[in-house]
Amino acid sequence: MSWEEKAAAAGVLVELPLGDAASNFSLEKAVCSHGLFMMAPNRWDPHSKTLRRPLRLNPDGDETSLMVHISHPTHSADALHLRVFGTHALSPQQQQSLLSQVRRMLRLSEAENRRMNEFHELHKEAKGRGFGRVFRSPTLFEDMVKCILLCNCQWSRTLSMAQALCELQLELQHPLSSAANAMAENGTISSCQTTEMKHFVPKTPAVKESKRRLGVRKCSINLESGYADILAVEAAERKTSSAEISECSQETGKLTPTFTSPDVKDFLQKSDSWQTSTSDLLPLEGPEGKPDSSFVPVLQTLVETEGYAGTAIGNFPSPRELAGLDVKFLARRCSLGYRAARVINLAQQVIEGRIPLTELEYACDTLNLSKYDKLAEKLRAIDGFGPFTCANVLMCMGFYHVVPTDSETIRHLKQVHAKSSTIQTVQGDVEKIYGKYAPFQFLAYWSEIWHFYEEWFGNLSEMHHSSYKLITAANMRPKTNRSKRMKLSPKDMNDGCTKGIEA
Repeated sequence: MSWEEKAAAAGVLVELPLGDAASNFSLEKAVCSHGLFMMAPNRWDPHSKTLRRPLRLNPDGDETSLMVHISHPTHSADALHLRVFGTHALSPQQQQSLLSQVRRMLRLSEAENRRMNEFHELHKEAKGRGFGRVFRSPTLFEDMVKCILLCNCQWSRTLSMAQALCELQLELQHPLSSAANAMAENGTISSCQTTEMKHFVPKTPAVKESKRRLGVRKCSINLESGYADILAVEAAERKTSSAEISECSQETGKLTPTFTSPDVKDFLQKSDSWQTSTSDLLPLEGPEGKPDSSFVPVLQTLVETEGYAGTAIGNFPSPRELAGLDVKFLARRCSLGYRAARVINLAQQVIEGRIPLTELEYACDTLNLSKYDKLAEKLRAIDGFGPFTCANVLMCMGFYHVVPTDSETIRHLKQVHAKSSTIQTVQGDVEKIYGKYAPFQFLAYWSEIWHFYEEWFGNLSEMHHSSYKLITAANMRPKTNRSKRMKLSPKDMNDGCTKGIEA
């Protein structure tokens, strides 16, 4: 292996200076502060305290994505470390692009630092808990689509839709699984190879969306039994997977799936065996003997997405990747339902310049009520952007004086403040409770609700990703035979299963 290949396998280290934020910055608190961090392609590792996800080298043009690990080593208190895999070198422009995306996710701008300090002056309790930065996506477009996914559905389905979109992005950039499926249908690959190919084909089951009336549906989920069921399913999957691998090994002697892509054929011919280790997958050579980056991102994605139910995961789709899709195809492939038309319409308007995302971001450099009203008016003109979605998007853009209210807000006010609100009165009730923290009403509200979640389920930053989907109102209703709140055990936090935050 040449030094370039070893460098590509090890990744490129990029440092992000924290500046004035270094004195009170916590990566764990900055990431694990909103349900957005639980949505694909984000993956928080509670053991290493590292955020992993693909990022684009140039969000405004090149669609190439590389896996990035973001960490805050103890020996580097003044800077974050970005480990970029799948390349042995980055241009200054590519480095700045990655740093800009991470700054946005973690709200590390001077303006955001100033707002957080001002909020802490008003809310000492939030300061004591280290709450002040609310996690968001690397791009405004991703935030906008995810806010659409948050509206009018259960949290478990929101998670499923986000994951399906990332799986679709991988298919669009590297259509290997589609070719393999076609070959299997035509009978041109063996049954063993078909079995192996199944692991490359994203499978996101549709979750039936129930229509519930607030206060009527009783809690029907038992965390202990739900956790036991999932462990049983996972054990069965592992047993089945082992049996399939054993059968394939007997038939062929090694796992060598048949792909139609010339890049993959060339890679397989150069590999001694099909192994899922970074060092074996990354060393691909181009015409001049240097690492060929054309296929490295997809291989790195396969390696770095352990935990997505054995399914490869891509980046979140860009406007260009979504704009040309058929509405019915997107609705069926990602279980988006009516949201598919809204997502594609949003992507098309961005591509055509009718929704200038960069201008919208720049408008938030200085915040005031007049700008909020103008931006809210522009957002409401977009199909599917009602009051809740608009308020969430504007919160992601840095406006904290409006609280996005929904049934979860009503539940929280009743359970914590003994306030019986309705859809018609909840906005006024919220202002009465959190108005003293203006212009940071949302931060006060979200600090309180996030703390409430952790009282029930334990530290959310230590929770295993398979448990996210159980963080719902149904699992936070007081039981008649038990007055104390329930926390997951350490075992459940690391391995278990929970049910979704309704943001």
